Amino acid sequence: MLIQPDNPDCKIEAFVLYGVIGLQFLILNFSFLIKKLPVFLSADDHALFLLEFLLGLVFLGLDGVEHLLLFLRRDARRRRLPLLVALWYHEDPRPFLYTIVPVALLGFALARIPSRDAFFSREGFTVVGLIWLAFSLFGALPFWFSGEFQSFADCLFEIVSGFTTSGGTVLADIESLPRGILFWRSFASWIGGMGVLLFTLAFLPRVGGRTQVLVHAEVPGPIFSKLVPKTVQSSQILYIMYFVLTGAEILAFLLAGLPLYDAVVTTFACVCTGGFSVMNLSIGAYSLPACEIIAIVFMLLGSLNFALFFLALTGRAKQVIKSDELQFFLLIVAGASLLIFWNILPLYDTAGHALRDAVFQVTSVISTSGFSTTDYNLWPPFAQTILVLLMFVGGCSGSTAGSIKCGRILLLLRSSTRSLLRLSHPRAVRVVKLDGKVVDEETLRTVSSFFLCFFALLGVGCLVVSLDGYSLTTSFTAALGCLSNVGPGLDLVGPMGNFGLLSGFNKVFLSLLMLIGRLEIFPILLLFLPSTWRRS
Repeated sequence: MLIQPDNPDCKIEAFVLYGVIGLQFLILNFSFLIKKLPVFLSADDHALFLLEFLLGLVFLGLDGVEHLLLFLRRDARRRRLPLLVALWYHEDPRPFLYTIVPVALLGFALARIPSRDAFFSREGFTVVGLIWLAFSLFGALPFWFSGEFQSFADCLFEIVSGFTTSGGTVLADIESLPRGILFWRSFASWIGGMGVLLFTLAFLPRVGGRTQVLVHAEVPGPIFSKLVPKTVQSSQILYIMYFVLTGAEILAFLLAGLPLYDAVVTTFACVCTGGFSVMNLSIGAYSLPACEIIAIVFMLLGSLNFALFFLALTGRAKQVIKSDELQFFLLIVAGASLLIFWNILPLYDTAGHALRDAVFQVTSVISTSGFSTTDYNLWPPFAQTILVLLMFVGGCSGSTAGSIKCGRILLLLRSSTRSLLRLSHPRAVRVVKLDGKVVDEETLRTVSSFFLCFFALLGVGCLVVSLDGYSLTTSFTAALGCLSNVGPGLDLVGPMGNFGLLSGFNKVFLSLLMLIGRLEIFPILLLFLPSTWRRS
């Protein structure tokens, strides 16, 4: 027998069935929402929406079957057929059903909006910002309808933390939540890791010839490059690699001894550097060194530019090795790990345990995952300072990691070095290069603007959070953790704490800060400029 009905742990098939079907329809309707914005409307989209609506009816029909099975409980228990037992032991699907209704209604409404032919960078950034806001608002509805959260601000913070792969939470007792809700929580981070629009382009690539503008606005990094000439094909290749990494990590966790449910959900949050766990003590709750090592490996892989994977698979491994950003990233990880290991060694019984915790936390923070195996609030100030500095760094460009990115830091360092050299040699012609290619001045100006906006937002964020009256450490690291998409900070918002203690206003504010950080500032900030909404 595949499932024992009396075993509460055997609900994986049920939540997968309802979760996948319901969330697939939800995503499909979001994709329809994307295409129904004025810049995307086309005449043949009505047939696609009809198909999506029929999928919704199918899911509603499955809900009717579920209620029938409630009536036939004893018969289902007797027969013990895997499918019937799975349907019987699933959690309440109504939070997802209730979410479908407003999304479908909005889709019908947007279908009546006339289209516009003009579509440029300004519109692209604006559309990306609006879509992520819509995803967040509608994605929070299952949490709200579940009744497990105290306020909609809590729901919004949690889902935004998922979509932006931040990993911060308002929950004090994660293990008490229904598995379907926890699945949606981690699945949202998996979708957000690559980008919700990239997901749509990969599986429903019928949004016209403006895809490159959208991807450029959503994909992180100072320099955008396609794997192949067509943007849609590039997004499909990226997701194929993403699926392979996901499957490989699930298998690795299973071999390490994790239950299937935990392996799947933890993988969703790990490969995307999201950091959501189904355990109150995060990955440290399993007390399995193998799981920690697996998490380290895949957090590192998720922090690398996915273009490097493509280069390696196509026989261009030398280009991967010579990548300036990759070398810089690995150097930081190794250096920070050794420094923290040296600092915390007296606190541990064995050097191996100290080294594993040091590498894990360094990897978790620089990848902006937010997983934890220990309470680093108890570490010496030197180690904590290094972790805070790593929050500013982040992973590589074109990865699922957040924060500033190693590529931008490299460009800023080399641009600053050039400026210093020009003081002594004013007539010398010097250029800034990355991976052997000259970086144009417009890109360098954009990088400088990004740094200015990042630190300005960090200052504002710290000031706003401090209104709740908590310590400077709590306020600063809460703002930094959200803006850099790391999630947990120090003190009250550390690995053993949560963001639930903050006011509703600050939860909404930090949700906006996470969105700004995930979309790398400009798409969201453009929404607040009056010129964005003027007809040009």
